[in-house]
Amino acid sequence: MSGLHPLTLAEKVARAHARVVADHSLQFALAQAPSPHAPSWLMAMMKALAAGWPVLRVLFLVAIAVAALMVIVTIARTVAARIARRAPARRAALSLQGHGESLRPPARRARALLEEADALAAAGRFDEAAHVLLYRTIDDLEGRRPRAVRPALTSRDIAALEVIPPPARGAFAVIAEVVERSFFGGRRLDAGAFAACRQAYEAFVSPQSWAAGAPT
Repeated sequence: MSGLHPLTLAEKVARAHARVVADHSLQFALAQAPSPHAPSWLMAMMKALAAGWPVLRVLFLVAIAVAALMVIVTIARTVAARIARRAPARRAALSLQGHGESLRPPARRARALLEEADALAAAGRFDEAAHVLLYRTIDDLEGRRPRAVRPALTSRDIAALEVIPPPARGAFAVIAEVVERSFFGGRRLDAGAFAACRQAYEAFVSPQSWAAGAPT
């Protein structure tokens, strides 16, 4: 024993390591965790989407274009319908503006106007019929009170003009209110509303509404 050399520290460590490695009850290598796998149905769906994406992309763009076209068509139809509803009344107003016939008495012109308005009402076009009455009333007023109706005046302003006798002013206000409800309020007129306008127009053109006491 005296002839043996003492072990160095390195040798002691090496022998201890060899003993530990030789002990099979100890585990030095970590088991590799299994890699996660997506479900087969999901993988199949993703492959199908990838394969059909060129077609799906075209269909998606077509759907967007169709939706945009439907919005444009809807807006165009709405605008066209509003223009169509107002066109007859505007044509009637333009045709009456250039009429040089005397408004005293206005009976013949009033009858012709009522016949036109009644025809529109008979067709269920009550909004247009009421507009015709309003434009005709303003035309009558301009003939009776020249320069009283200025372009900047609204229907409410006209109904408040003091140069109009109170009976005629009240009749005009009825027509203006009904038409305003249709034109600005977006409410479709019915037969009852048109009947009120027609009765008010008859009162407006009657001689009693412009009798003595009215301003000249």
